Amino acid sequence: MQIVHSHLLLDACCVLNFCASGQLLGILKSIPVRVAVTQVVREQELKTLQRLEGEENDGASQFEAAIAQSLLITVDFESEEEAESFVNYAAILHDGESATGAIAVHRQWAIATDDKRAISFFRKETPQLQVLSTLEIVKHWSEKAGVDSQTLRDVLNLIRVKGRYMPPKSHPLQSWWETARQ
Repeated sequence: MQIVHSHLLLDACCVLNFCASGQLLGILKSIPVRVAVTQVVREQELKTLQRLEGEENDGASQFEAAIAQSLLITVDFESEEEAESFVNYAAILHDGESATGAIAVHRQWAIATDDKRAISFFRKETPQLQVLSTLEIVKHWSEKAGVDSQTLRDVLNLIRVKGRYMPPKSHPLQSWWETARQ
């Protein structure tokens, strides 16, 4: 996995999937650039992760540890242009995807999202924006960390069950997902 930008902004769906995996810190450490979330995503996801705590999910503590260790930084709008793009994107996308995209476009950063509408929108409107997915990042982490097949299977199954994530059949890593989960 090559990231051609200085930073990678994670959308809410990727944060949830990485927390669901139980490997958020390891995954973040494997990413070769600075990793960030927008203030909008941080606020929304922390609430979501805290609600999941009752389900024996340590996602909120992983998320806060990642921020405390500076593995994950929080960014907010720094210009009127970013805020204006956020408002324009929010007419089409959810707030998390809109904030992530607006900041990434103006700062020339990459994004990670699994939201089909956001992927389609950003590929059409801003083709220079690099868009990564949960699977690309988890595959990279598993290879870089030398994760054994049982651990990878467990991680992918946690993402499937706790993260409620299933890649679309058209995803380029669909066959990798299926093989690794067996």
